[in-house]
Amino acid sequence: MEQSDSIFTIPADRSFVEALAARLLDETGGDVMALADTLILLPTRRACRSLREAFLRLGQGRALVLPGMQPIGDVDEEELVLAGGSGPETAFIETGLSPAIGGLRRQLLLAQLILKRPNPNGELPGPDQAVKLAGELATLLDQVQTELTSLDAIEDLVAAEFSEHWQLTVAFLDILRQFWPAILADEGCLDPADRRNRLLAAQNSAWRQTPPKGRLIAAGSTGSVPATRDLLKTIAGMEGGMVILPGLDRHLDHESWKAVRQDETHPQFGLARLLDHLEISRAKVRDWPKSDLEKPTCASGRVQLISEALRPAETTEAWRKIALEPDGLLAGVSRLDCPTAQLEATAIALMMRQTLETPNQTAALVTPDRTLARRVTAELGRWGLNVDDSAGVPLNASPPVVYLRLLAEAAAREFAPVSLLALLKHPLSSAGLETGPYKRLVRLTEKHLLRGPRPGPGIAGLEARLRSLRDQDAISEERHAELAAFLTGLDRCLAPLAGVMTLPECSLSALLESHLTAAEMLAETDMEHGRDRIWVGEAGEAFLSFVTEVKESAALFDRLVPRDYPSLLENLMLGRAVRPRYGQHPRLFILGPLEARLHQPDLVILGGLNEGIWPPEAKADPWMSRPMRAKLGLPLPEQRIGLSAHDFSQAFGADRVIMTRAEKLDGQPTVPSRWLSRLEVVLQALGLENDLAPQAPWLDWAARLGQATGLPISMPEPRPPVSARPRKLSVTRIEAWMRDPYSIYAGKILSLEPLDPLEAEPGMADRGTFIHAALEAFVQAYPDAMPADAEEKLLAIGEKSFGDSLDQPAVRTFWWPRFQRIAAWFVQQEEARRKEILESHTESWGELILHGEGDPFTLVAKADRIDRMHDDSLAIIDYKTGSPPSDKLVRAGVSPQMPLEAAIAAAGGFGKIRGSDVSTLEYWRLSGGDPAGERKPVKGNAMELAEEAVEGLRSLIERFDKADTPYRPTPRPKYARAYNDFEHLAREKEWRVSGGEDGE
Repeated sequence: MEQSDSIFTIPADRSFVEALAARLLDETGGDVMALADTLILLPTRRACRSLREAFLRLGQGRALVLPGMQPIGDVDEEELVLAGGSGPETAFIETGLSPAIGGLRRQLLLAQLILKRPNPNGELPGPDQAVKLAGELATLLDQVQTELTSLDAIEDLVAAEFSEHWQLTVAFLDILRQFWPAILADEGCLDPADRRNRLLAAQNSAWRQTPPKGRLIAAGSTGSVPATRDLLKTIAGMEGGMVILPGLDRHLDHESWKAVRQDETHPQFGLARLLDHLEISRAKVRDWPKSDLEKPTCASGRVQLISEALRPAETTEAWRKIALEPDGLLAGVSRLDCPTAQLEATAIALMMRQTLETPNQTAALVTPDRTLARRVTAELGRWGLNVDDSAGVPLNASPPVVYLRLLAEAAAREFAPVSLLALLKHPLSSAGLETGPYKRLVRLTEKHLLRGPRPGPGIAGLEARLRSLRDQDAISEERHAELAAFLTGLDRCLAPLAGVMTLPECSLSALLESHLTAAEMLAETDMEHGRDRIWVGEAGEAFLSFVTEVKESAALFDRLVPRDYPSLLENLMLGRAVRPRYGQHPRLFILGPLEARLHQPDLVILGGLNEGIWPPEAKADPWMSRPMRAKLGLPLPEQRIGLSAHDFSQAFGADRVIMTRAEKLDGQPTVPSRWLSRLEVVLQALGLENDLAPQAPWLDWAARLGQATGLPISMPEPRPPVSARPRKLSVTRIEAWMRDPYSIYAGKILSLEPLDPLEAEPGMADRGTFIHAALEAFVQAYPDAMPADAEEKLLAIGEKSFGDSLDQPAVRTFWWPRFQRIAAWFVQQEEARRKEILESHTESWGELILHGEGDPFTLVAKADRIDRMHDDSLAIIDYKTGSPPSDKLVRAGVSPQMPLEAAIAAAGGFGKIRGSDVSTLEYWRLSGGDPAGERKPVKGNAMELAEEAVEGLRSLIERFDKADTPYRPTPRPKYARAYNDFEHLAREKEWRVSGGEDGE
């Protein structure tokens, strides 16, 4: 069949830009000016840069006039790269078109229209919701205009049988149909997609009337934009015009090719549609001639393999009789399934680092997973390799913008501890101080003022807490003075924004101005202005550009509730990215699929190959159902999957390919990409399913990277001097000493204390404290006889004990009803018990001094309650809001608290309580559930248990009085404590998992 002289294809096993440049250089015959009259249109700016580099590389440094290169803007509607101008090297003509409206101004104008439309419940949306919806409307508008269709016929799409939701959606879209055109006319602008269409149509018309002189080549385009397809058709039909397609599939049979036209998820769908538009069959497309300048490839059979694996679903029965030659089919291809995303990133970094060991070799990670890209970037930093993610990072995730977001959120939350501390610990915060003193003051502020219950709002709340600490002598005068000065400095920096946040309404302009002023003041150091630290680098410049756009349209929001400002700012930044311009490594690249188009290094790592990431999930359209989109002429969401599939199949043709995925993301199992699953089926049919194993132990290397040795981590065994070991402990700490000696080492010898949580709410320990205090106060108030209204009296005392905590919903809703049930149960028990006792003592302190070979050891205790019975014996009661220890643990000496209290009581160690034998040890479990309370006496003779406990304590003291006895963490794991404040310091999970356990 006769082939076309103007339409070519370069298969995926050849580097597109290298093949294009090599053949064009061959045609020059050494004439340095031969390409001067050639203009090449490419899909993206990145492709232009790659082609330019290919010319320079293949030209080997000799003088050469390069052809003109322009991006044609042929990418999907969410990633358009538009170009225009009037210079001598520009392909696009000036048409006198109105300018394109700015993206942010369009979003704010649409948001104003949305704010005036109540939802079905009659409620008006908030500014942040309106801005987010405006972004979705703008996307829909771009899609409609890109496909050269209109919303005018949308009412005809919603039949009566459709749900009310779609009827409401159509009414909402009147914003675009009725109001937006008039607003756009008043602005004197065009929508970006509309202007691009008009620009391409004008260029198309001009070239049809007057074809350009010289050669015109459109290379790498798949024609995903209708206006571009029209332009490609014109180029293909003109003298000297060429269209070069990327990776046209030559291997699919005729029936499969017909099925491709109906399958938007297939990688060839876009090319099949383009060929139909060009009115040319696949067989007439010529192969781009090869050149001796191209590198030889070993991936020719791989193109047919990926074609077979990704064939349309309708013809997959052909897998039963695959006719592929298996020899060498997978040369240079491997697959790595990693347990976690972090191991995947580390392994990829090792692969890229190894590439540098071979001179002139290049490697690229290609992935749509920006989190994986950031992790690999960080891992490459181990070796000082600065490899930028050329797909960019979200603007709102860049360091200066994170700082500004933290400031806005902290101000909106009245500088609550969590948000304030996040702000103060950001590297850009300095408050006019040097780094060292500033960090020290932030730590002191956190320790003294931010930990524990939430202070009052604003910096004034912190100042009030500081004064309270001084009044209670809980802080030195020197510490008070330096923290007071620090708070004064913070208040000065934050005042501009804090003052505006207290207003009921404010303009967006005023909020933005005060926000930036406060940010610059807080970022000042003793030697550098804040503006010189914030507005620098690519991220700072990108945010400054964003701020400029916001200021230009801020008048649209002249009445804004300040609390809505942070979320409004966040939604305005959605979709914006910071793309690097400088500092890229010459041989290592991290690329998104868009940036990787037509770029083929020696090693391609296809990362993040999990379903929902690559390919991306086909998201539902919030405005239209699938039938509605089809009738309106809009592409289905699956078209994005087809574009991703084409990117994947093109990258699969590189000389060396490693496919990676993580089996778990954030602890959740993942599903392998459909392309991997299809490839597995084909390889199994060929008997090659085991031939994708990696050639190097990447996972082993990744797991060991960073470890000093391969030896297991050992259990810590600190042996402090005997003189530093404690000689006084409470009965509760004796139990900790037995179960977890390391906690005694950390708490009593190193004097470490766990910090209270930020914005702490009362926990289970606080509930126990409240209940203990209420019961103690009641028994002390009525020591001799119970009052007639005992339950009411106890509840009144309970309200005082709980205090301000009752204002918290969780305490009032869950704890207080439990206390009410406890109070009823306690009164019932107390009325019966008063007949059995002579006197009752609560919260009594006692001690017992034990003498041995070493220095005396003091045992102290605070008994919840000690009753003297009619036979002059003592009964010790311990209130438990949690679960009391079992009799087995008490008799085993592992929970010796009650027996040791009995020993102290028998020896007369509880002050005014005369020593006597202890007849009863009893736990009162106060859960407030069903039942509300339960009495659990300790089985056995109390005095015998006391003697055994004291002897056990003497043995423990004697053992730890030896210098070689270590303070090990949880030496007997089956007796480990439920709550351990020092487990992370002992690194228990590490040495237990690594096999370093050497317990008793």
